[in-house]
Amino acid sequence: MSEILLKYGCNPNQKPSRIYMEDGGELPVTVVNGRPGYINFLDALNAWQLVSELKEMSGIPSAASFKHVSPAGAAIGLPLTDTLKAIYRVDPDAPMTPLSNAYARARGADRMSSFGDFAALSDVCDKETALLLKREVSDGVIAPGYTDEALEILKTKKKGAYNVIQIDPAYRPAEIEKKQVFGVTFEQGHNEIKIEPGVLSNVVTKNKNIPDEAVRDLLISLITLKYTQSNSVCYVCDGQAIGIGAGQQSRIHCTRLAGSKADNWFLRQSPQVMGLKFLDSLGRAERDNATDVYMSEFDDDVLADGRWQGIFAEKPERFTPGEKRKYLDSVKGVSLGSDAFFPFGDNIERARRSGVDYVAQPGGSIRDDDVIAACDRYGMAMAFTGIRLFHH
Repeated sequence: MSEILLKYGCNPNQKPSRIYMEDGGELPVTVVNGRPGYINFLDALNAWQLVSELKEMSGIPSAASFKHVSPAGAAIGLPLTDTLKAIYRVDPDAPMTPLSNAYARARGADRMSSFGDFAALSDVCDKETALLLKREVSDGVIAPGYTDEALEILKTKKKGAYNVIQIDPAYRPAEIEKKQVFGVTFEQGHNEIKIEPGVLSNVVTKNKNIPDEAVRDLLISLITLKYTQSNSVCYVCDGQAIGIGAGQQSRIHCTRLAGSKADNWFLRQSPQVMGLKFLDSLGRAERDNATDVYMSEFDDDVLADGRWQGIFAEKPERFTPGEKRKYLDSVKGVSLGSDAFFPFGDNIERARRSGVDYVAQPGGSIRDDDVIAACDRYGMAMAFTGIRLFHH
């Protein structure tokens, strides 16, 4: 296909809308099912690049969960613990593959943000991954292919309207890319920067030790940031993004936003949250919403008399700020990447409250010494990558 007509652009009033190859050639994508929209394709094409690079870096099937042109989650397909299966709402007896593990991690890291996501898979979608997708509220998926079983499952989703896109994995874009804003054409070289272990060689802190798993996680954070709307910061643990802050004007606000998401990921694994007893009639999304509020400072919204009875079978005890802080103080080994330099040490102060021990950022601030000193204060290891990863 050389052109795909879309229902409308970003908004219903923006018509006509289409995607096509400017040189008149064939598109690298095929719509297998459904009718993807403008934003769907923006998500799909950005997400595909991300998972392709994760797979190339790790050698492990990878997945991403995208919303509004930024990832809500990204992961490689490491096996799931029983705890992760529980908080990701994966059936404990469900057969899993590396690819389904990757999507469960990407979709489960921030289930609130991933509601209505567009998924990307680095490998041919198998039956196990399709079964996970079928259960979630999702707009569509992009992958290099689909098994017959997987495709039949996905075609039953959303009354047959689920968006399924297949992409040619051999496709490479032109070296120069263009876009228009307000009738003005912008042109730049496609971002071909390689995120590989060598970018972490310049460790500037007293602690020079970055173990292999932390190297992997730092690379995941940087690859994720490459396709996240800037300013952006990404916390990673155990092969998956656990907190992504995107599109913030202030870097400390970005660090706080991503850190709060990372904190929630850990708190969801606490006995206090794992022990919540929901009404059997409560749906998956409603349970996610209630869990998020329960962990927040607005917990009265689900604990007040007359409210909790419609959510829980038993009224839970309040998860106090002190209890949450005590639990989070036990968290260690988190990796943090930033798409541009940290201008102040306050970013490090916030990061360490979420268990960050390893940091990767470009460096180049006039206050680099202050940022390094903050890392040294907490025994963190920080690498200056020398590369900025802005994405707009």
